[in-house]
Amino acid sequence: MNKNLLFILVMIFSNAIWANVSLPNIFSDNMVLQRNSEIKIWGWGNPKEEIKITPSWNNQEYKVTTDSYANWQITIPTPKEGGPFSVTFKGYNEVVLKNILIGEVWLCSGQSNMEMSASWGIENGDEEVKNANFPNIRFFTVPKLTATTPQNNLLGNWTECTSETMKNFSAVAYFFAKRLQNDLKNVPIGLISSNWGGTSAEVWMPESVFKKEPELLNAISDKKPNEYCPIEASIAFNAMIHPFVGYKIAGTIWYQGESNVGSTIYDKTFASLISSWRTLWKEDFPFYYVQIAPYQYGENHFGGAEVRDFQRRTLQLPKTAMVVTSDISPTDDIHPKDKKSVGIRLANLALNNHYKIRNELVNGPLFKDFKIEKNIVLVNFDYSDGLYFKDKKNNQFEIAGADGVFFQAKAVIKNNQVILQSSKVKNPTKVRFAWANTAQSQLFNKANLPASTFILE
Repeated sequence: MNKNLLFILVMIFSNAIWANVSLPNIFSDNMVLQRNSEIKIWGWGNPKEEIKITPSWNNQEYKVTTDSYANWQITIPTPKEGGPFSVTFKGYNEVVLKNILIGEVWLCSGQSNMEMSASWGIENGDEEVKNANFPNIRFFTVPKLTATTPQNNLLGNWTECTSETMKNFSAVAYFFAKRLQNDLKNVPIGLISSNWGGTSAEVWMPESVFKKEPELLNAISDKKPNEYCPIEASIAFNAMIHPFVGYKIAGTIWYQGESNVGSTIYDKTFASLISSWRTLWKEDFPFYYVQIAPYQYGENHFGGAEVRDFQRRTLQLPKTAMVVTSDISPTDDIHPKDKKSVGIRLANLALNNHYKIRNELVNGPLFKDFKIEKNIVLVNFDYSDGLYFKDKKNNQFEIAGADGVFFQAKAVIKNNQVILQSSKVKNPTKVRFAWANTAQSQLFNKANLPASTFILE
């Protein structure tokens, strides 16, 4: 073959490659698209190439023209739940995505407790794996990747839930989906799992946050390199979240915070993370999260209790809700094995708050306010119906005066209110509850859900 002919063939082949309509991997066979929505789809092609998109659920043709940077995007409507469907993309070439379901899509993110799968050794894991065949639950696992700048694609593909795929997928997310699907009457559920054990919240936040709020970098400025995970701000966000920003989701579930123990501003950090994701998606989607469990971080500080309280304070943001797990988590294992209860509690929040089909108590008692009458402190809680002390123990409330020295208070429940008093504190001004890293809440409501740690100073 002469050199001229070889050159021509190479050019033809190269042009064919560059002319191809292509999509990011988040759009693939087996995917779930959000029902009853206007969804954004995007990809690449040849500059000024007209692309025709035809979804089989309505067989209508939608047209979009690629811009001068070879990018295109379009918004198309989705119907109620159903499938399987296909979507055809036709430009100079043709791409057909198959076995697509329309249902509910949730982003599941965080560190190791969200990443933890049945293969790690969860409670009753072997039995759960054996029975995990739900073709209408679909998984997209984001691989561990880092980047110093925001990326537009990542490796991965959608798969059906089988015993084999579930075994290595987020267990919390799986049990969350299973409960949703049961109560939503078999509506397809799509889960995007983007997790990395050991990571701090700052790793998952866009750089724009730190430009506006540089003090948020303080929490990781003294972090030492970790052989198992990155520590630099934004480095996981760029590669593991940004590539699918805009993919229509119903909401996010999140389990992280252990790696931020020691931070004095985690409430600001966490709130900024939630707000930044919502800003990028241009939607105030629900954000439900798990409070970190009691653990032996060290009894010479209150770092674990502080993060739990920071997470409680983050509930001030709209459309947020929190699962407390102190009753189902041993204090000597930073990876509690009962992931089923966690997933179910998260799902109950979604079913009650977002889907509006569970009109019941799905939150543990949450501190509301307190009043002082002479030397007595009256503490009020939201979700306080049926307030009681488990095992009749009630030594976790403490009060302090202006000097800030806390003493254990005698606690009595009356009319779903906790009444506190201590002979050592004549003029109380401060109150705290379960204020220790290993504290497992003794206070519950009629739903048998535990109260959150809190401090008011």
